[in-house]
Amino acid sequence: MGLASFSNCFKIPELRGKILFTLAVIAVYRIGCYLPTPGVNGAVLAEFFQKMMATAGGSIFGIMNMFSGGALEKATVFALGTMPYISSSIIMQLLTAVIPALERLAKEGQAGYHKINQYTRYGTLILALIQSFFIALWLEDQSGAVFKGLQVVDNPGWGFRLVTVLTLSAGTLLLMWLGEQIQEKGIGNGISLIITAGILSAAPSAIQNLIWLMSPAGTGRSVQLQPLTLLMMILFLVGVIVSITLITQAQRKVSVQYARRIVGRKVYGGQNTYIPLKVDTSGVIAIIFAQSIILFPATLASFFPHQGLQAAVSVFTRGNFWYYLIYGLLIIFFCYFYTTIVYNPIDMADNMKKQGGFIPGVRPGTQTSDYLDFVITRLTLAGSFFICIIAIMPDAIMAFFKVPYLVASFFGGTGVLIIVGVMLDTMKQIESHLLMRHYDGFMRSGQTIRGRR
Repeated sequence: MGLASFSNCFKIPELRGKILFTLAVIAVYRIGCYLPTPGVNGAVLAEFFQKMMATAGGSIFGIMNMFSGGALEKATVFALGTMPYISSSIIMQLLTAVIPALERLAKEGQAGYHKINQYTRYGTLILALIQSFFIALWLEDQSGAVFKGLQVVDNPGWGFRLVTVLTLSAGTLLLMWLGEQIQEKGIGNGISLIITAGILSAAPSAIQNLIWLMSPAGTGRSVQLQPLTLLMMILFLVGVIVSITLITQAQRKVSVQYARRIVGRKVYGGQNTYIPLKVDTSGVIAIIFAQSIILFPATLASFFPHQGLQAAVSVFTRGNFWYYLIYGLLIIFFCYFYTTIVYNPIDMADNMKKQGGFIPGVRPGTQTSDYLDFVITRLTLAGSFFICIIAIMPDAIMAFFKVPYLVASFFGGTGVLIIVGVMLDTMKQIESHLLMRHYDGFMRSGQTIRGRR
């Protein structure tokens, strides 16, 4: 891969227009992340988030702040980010697997896809209204349970709540529309690129923290991060990115043969192909679900400062052995849960049987579905263990190298999985445009980049 491959992207007028349009939409998104919500004291809210990030961002609001690109800690119009849309999309995907009417609708092709997409938009609006209302209550915090006496809202009341609900919900719908515009007129997955841009927006702050840790202050503070340690961290980061890339693209190719059929004077079938089964099917979804569930009790308890309640939920705080054990088990569970939705061995076996296909050495029908289920189960186990390691890696980096959580989060966790996966998908789309117009792709060996799907 060389600079010539990137320069070729701007030699194709259509591709150049798509890239520039995508960058313009991302710029609009970043500008919106600095437009404040009326009635909120941004300085006080930023002070609260700084204290929260010092404890590894251990609440649901820390996850929402990451997905909003830091807009939540500033209480801007994009404070909700794309979380309502992501939640609505996942809910619709789950409902499609369990509700026969939606399953039939999904099999209708493009018309069914547009209908389900419309339902997803309605769900996004409902979730945005609900979440923005609770955020308005959270920002008011008249009891001081969360903010401990910090006055975030100057004039609390129903007027502030209504303005906040309308502002944040409109911001989420605008982000959803911007993502769809990237999907239609730009390059890459719109919503994923917006999330990635938000995560990468924290990189300058992380670099600034690294520089601060390496520079002794005038007060006589010793250097906390030695150059050798920094070199080890950089090498470690490269290893993490390479391993995530390999696991993201890794797949088990199950060989399939199709029997030869003669219809009239034509011969059908007779070819060999394969079914690609991914090692990591769930990707970042399992981490998001697990984080949301395990952090919910601690976040809820922060609204009720009772000593007994705080002691009860202490098991769900970072640094506790039971926290990491439960967190890992939840990730493994959601990896299997999501995989069962994506892969249905019985349907796969039935479709192969109808088309005259079979796996060499395996009888069609029940034995084929059992074999596919066995392979998928083993692959999911390996993928879920890898996801667990990536998920707890920021905490390990923070403890071992003594760096802030903001810095450690770029060495593993949800953010790195999203960034690597989205970059692979985007590069795959750009490469397809290049190859279609007889340009070389990003890989010199003649291979093409595989995305997450």
